Amino acid sequence: MRHFHYKENQLFCEDVSVQEIAEEFGTPLYLYSKQQLIENYRAIDSAFADVDHITCYALKANSNLELLKILAKEGAGADAVSAGEIHFALKAGFSPSKITFAGVGKRDDEIEYALKKDIFSFNVESIEELAVINEIAGRLKTKARIALRINPDIDASTHPYISTGLKTNKFGIDIKVAIETFKYAASLPNLLVDGIHTHIGSQILKLDPFIQTAQTVVAMIEELRREGINIQHIDFGGGYGVTYKNAIKHPLLPVEEASNADETPGNNAFITAVLPILKQAKCKLVIEPGRSIVANTGVLITKALYRKDNGVKKFVIVDAGMNDLIRPSLYQAYHQIIPLTLNNVENEIVDIVGPVCESGDFFARERTMPLVKRGEYVAILTAGAYGFSVSSHYNARPNAAEVLVNGDKVRVIREREKIEDLK
Repeated sequence: MRHFHYKENQLFCEDVSVQEIAEEFGTPLYLYSKQQLIENYRAIDSAFADVDHITCYALKANSNLELLKILAKEGAGADAVSAGEIHFALKAGFSPSKITFAGVGKRDDEIEYALKKDIFSFNVESIEELAVINEIAGRLKTKARIALRINPDIDASTHPYISTGLKTNKFGIDIKVAIETFKYAASLPNLLVDGIHTHIGSQILKLDPFIQTAQTVVAMIEELRREGINIQHIDFGGGYGVTYKNAIKHPLLPVEEASNADETPGNNAFITAVLPILKQAKCKLVIEPGRSIVANTGVLITKALYRKDNGVKKFVIVDAGMNDLIRPSLYQAYHQIIPLTLNNVENEIVDIVGPVCESGDFFARERTMPLVKRGEYVAILTAGAYGFSVSSHYNARPNAAEVLVNGDKVRVIREREKIEDLK
């Protein structure tokens, strides 16, 4: 998180004090660094510079329109999983020729919408879906470019809720019937069988699953070509892990205990491991990074409302809740939490919890933290991915505001929702 840093013990986003932003715009507040977003995208995209490729940002990670416009201007493509996300991508300026449409449950009207917008490719997840797309494309007198999503039954060693490459997951076509399914797809008159797609999970911290998947894909392409099916592109998905522990280090912050399982090899290591394998297929390459582009671009700023000590535990109750950031409740996900102002105070062990009427409404449990008093602010780090995009109105709580920093400039990119806006 290079663009979030302490200056004289005050947290800054680029050139602006985060404390000043919190006081001006209120909390809960999502805060993003434009330079971090651009830097992350360019680092990934440039790693593929010597191969024909499209870097399709996964909109599900964060679909704020202003962030999308920045990525579209950088030349990114878009990985969409609904007609709504295709709409957002087009509105933000992404070229239809760089939009892929994935997801196990595409409705007929969504398929028709995507065909009319002439997107790059459908990533198809079942045999029945092939027949439906073929029928709709025929009715529209067009051809649908498709890639079949293969489930390689490879364990990505990530949280079960975000693992997608095992045969017990709902995603993709069983590798055992993949060749026959490709043949069936090639027999349908309104489909152009152009690609092969895999995506084995999210927040993956090991290289081996990616290496195994790349080897599987290349071997399958060779077999398909022997069968007369000329695959032109590989959509290798995304899922590269990011750092959640010790994302920001400072002498006055406790060092968070991290194991080998918490250490990410970094995007370059993932890419270096698989790119030489994938090059063997001589295909156009599509990748779908989401979290690795936007996660450390954003933080959630929240204010301490109360302190509470029940004799067994100490609690810091903040004004953000699981409706704003559900990852800790849903995935038991870890986010580093730091004060906006560092003082030379003793650390304490506390639960950081929200106001929602659920015991699962927490951001940290038994966490060693610098003492945080009522009225002080903390930043929940690496919250740019699957933060606002998974937020809700649970307990009739309005959505947080979103603010973008660019150097010394601060701009609201989503107004705070008012109670009167709730319906």
